[in-house]
Amino acid sequence: MSEIPAKATESEDPSGGARGQAAEAGPGDALWQSSPPGSMYDYIRVASFSINPGGLVEQWSLRAEQIFGIPAERAVGMDPIEAFIDPDLRERSQRKMAEILDGREWTGVVPFRMPDRADGGRGEEGLAEVYVMPTRTAEGDKAAVCIVVDVRTLRSIETDLAASQAIFGQSPFGFLLIDGDLRVRRANMRFASIFGGTPDDHRGKGVHDYLPRSEAERVSATLRRVLETGDSITDMHVTGFVPGSDERRHWSINLYRVHSGSGRPIGIAWLGTDITARRAAAREAAAARRNLALLNEAGARIGNSLDLETTARELLDVVVPGFCDLATVDLYQGLLTGDETPPGLADGSAELRRVAFASAVSDAPFSGSGEPVAVGAVHHFPFNSPCADALRTARPQSVPAEDGGLVQSTLAVPMVAHDTVVGLVQFSRTKGSEPFGDRDRDLAVELAARAAVCIDNARLYRREHERALILQRSLLPPGDPEASGLDIACRYLPGNAATEVGGDWFDVIELPGHRTALVVGDVMGRGLRAAVAMGELRTAVRTLALLDLEPAEVLSALDEIARGLGTPGGVQQATRTARQPRDADLSEVYLATCVYAVYDSVTRRCTFANAGHLPPVLVEPGEAALMLDVPPGMPLGVGGEPFEEVEVELPEGALLALYTDGLVESRDHPLDEGLQAFVGALTDPSRPLEDVCDHVLNTLDTHHGEDDIALLMARVQGLPAGSVGDWTLPREPRSVGRAREYARAQLVAWELEPLVDTTELLVSELVTNALRYGEGEIRLRLLLDRTLVCEVWDSGLVQPRRRRARDTDEGGRGLQLVGLLSAAWGSRRTPRGKTVWFELPLPGGENGLTDPAEALLSLF
Repeated sequence: MSEIPAKATESEDPSGGARGQAAEAGPGDALWQSSPPGSMYDYIRVASFSINPGGLVEQWSLRAEQIFGIPAERAVGMDPIEAFIDPDLRERSQRKMAEILDGREWTGVVPFRMPDRADGGRGEEGLAEVYVMPTRTAEGDKAAVCIVVDVRTLRSIETDLAASQAIFGQSPFGFLLIDGDLRVRRANMRFASIFGGTPDDHRGKGVHDYLPRSEAERVSATLRRVLETGDSITDMHVTGFVPGSDERRHWSINLYRVHSGSGRPIGIAWLGTDITARRAAAREAAAARRNLALLNEAGARIGNSLDLETTARELLDVVVPGFCDLATVDLYQGLLTGDETPPGLADGSAELRRVAFASAVSDAPFSGSGEPVAVGAVHHFPFNSPCADALRTARPQSVPAEDGGLVQSTLAVPMVAHDTVVGLVQFSRTKGSEPFGDRDRDLAVELAARAAVCIDNARLYRREHERALILQRSLLPPGDPEASGLDIACRYLPGNAATEVGGDWFDVIELPGHRTALVVGDVMGRGLRAAVAMGELRTAVRTLALLDLEPAEVLSALDEIARGLGTPGGVQQATRTARQPRDADLSEVYLATCVYAVYDSVTRRCTFANAGHLPPVLVEPGEAALMLDVPPGMPLGVGGEPFEEVEVELPEGALLALYTDGLVESRDHPLDEGLQAFVGALTDPSRPLEDVCDHVLNTLDTHHGEDDIALLMARVQGLPAGSVGDWTLPREPRSVGRAREYARAQLVAWELEPLVDTTELLVSELVTNALRYGEGEIRLRLLLDRTLVCEVWDSGLVQPRRRRARDTDEGGRGLQLVGLLSAAWGSRRTPRGKTVWFELPLPGGENGLTDPAEALLSLF
């Protein structure tokens, strides 16, 4: 055994002074470094001290100061047994010390206790492994050198090593230790099981041996940054392949720098977790969320317009580019033209019209078989094509991609609504996008089904709208209405296809005596029911007008009819149940507003009655337009309130306008503003009426499409005084002959000689009846306009009634004769009696005169 000089006074410097010298030494001096970097002495606590022949401390190293906490000046000369050993063990320790000083080596574990602290506190206890080597002094006396190792530090290192081994070797994650040259120094079994071989086979490899070049360079740069900065990296995603598999794998990598016991960086720890399945699950979840969001967007955006083409475009706005890169929608041509059942379902090759196309690839054309189909073009698919098969089977089909084309994957999905195929939608993805999968196919079917239901609803709505519009137009006056003493112009604008047809209507009804009834009304509600109700009310108005009732009486009768429309028993049932409390079904209540006006072209006086409608507008020559103050009354169908009449004298050339609320009211403009704008638009009544109507519609912000618009305009042109013959006859038999003379003279003055004989005969009959059955004085009036009208007035209230005379009767054939010779005849009540009239066509007209002789013979 070698001896260590007891007189040595210098000891190693644990603080690194020797390391600084070693760092400056060359490679040849490496074996002589006192404490090289990475030495085990950086981790364990080792100290030395020497004992003199008297058993006292003679030398005390700096490491001994660190372990025992006593400086050298205090420790030298101390008895180590008295200073550090528990009193219960001192006797045994002294025996060992005597053996050591007698020249005997000893190794063992000794419990020790630090000296009590200066503040009186008890010193800490410890455990040290002591190696005692005998030695001699220069004088030849026996002494000893003691090497002390802190057992607590060794146990801690042992525990750390065991834990590190357990973590490294038993970890379910891939674990690597990478040195400063970015080479693998150690790999665990889990890493080796993934990349093959044993853990030792991976020593010295770099990241380029495991990852693709671009990914390896990215990871290498990250490793250098971690090694230089010490910043840890958490959950860095790395993509690569494992040996023997073409499947792309994904890992989550955690990196942190590893240090030696002295704090010097010695490498990088790599902890990797395979997240391929997690990434796939995340992609599936993201795809499911994306699909759900797409379906939600489709539900919110598709089907808002009730228009076929718009609905198809809304579908493509949703799917491009969120679901595919290109898409088209084709609908059966038969459905678009109004057929109930789409043709060609047997073979799928019927004619279709392309109604929408969308592309997210710089407006690239849709790539398919045959020539490209433009939007709006009619085409059909070949019988054996996948698209025809999809239409035929009502199942989605994959369309093979063309070689060298832009599209790599296409789905042809039939649009099925209520078990009926209405069209086909094609979804395509270009090269570079992910091909369609099973989940995409299911989503495409769902999107097509939702759009198909909306398109079918739009088709049904269009059909109902067109039928209601046809019905409504058939109930309106055909062509341009004509009236005596009035210049008429009218406009009717139905709502667009996005809104249901309304119940607006107008009418111009010719009445006896060259009078005219002007009617404008609006049934509340929309759709076919409103159009049918409008037709019933318009028919009722015309019927009541032909009875020659006063305007207020017409509206009162019309009110009862309107109340009967919503009652199964009709008008009588509605009247009987009007006072009975019941739960009203609002869907069966028909309400309408109406203005009814009767204009007399002889007197130029107009009588108005209003049932809840907007007031008429009158424009007199040289004056500003004004709204007539006509009491509005209650709408038709409410009942219980009488209607008032207002009579207004209209000057020659005046303009009268009747209209519905669609002209002056919209969502954006209140009614008052619309009325003022309408009144302001009627600035020049002298213009042609057609131009005035166009000017009004172009000037007003009508928001056409929200509601129907009906506009009826009339310019007053009264009968000239020369076209009226008016005489009063006394109640005596001579008045019959005098009436014939007045009539003959007037017709000759009007150059209507062909009508003289017939007129004399009919005037004679009417005046005779007035003498025999009437009361008071008799009035004879002839009116010349488009026809000749003769009126006989008296004060009697009894209306003449035409009857069939028997062959043996001497009389009773006068009214039959009037009916045979005249174009029309009738009677009406007046405020002071009644008026009996007949009408004759003018010579040269379409309707020729009846020969009086033949008419007389036909009576017998």
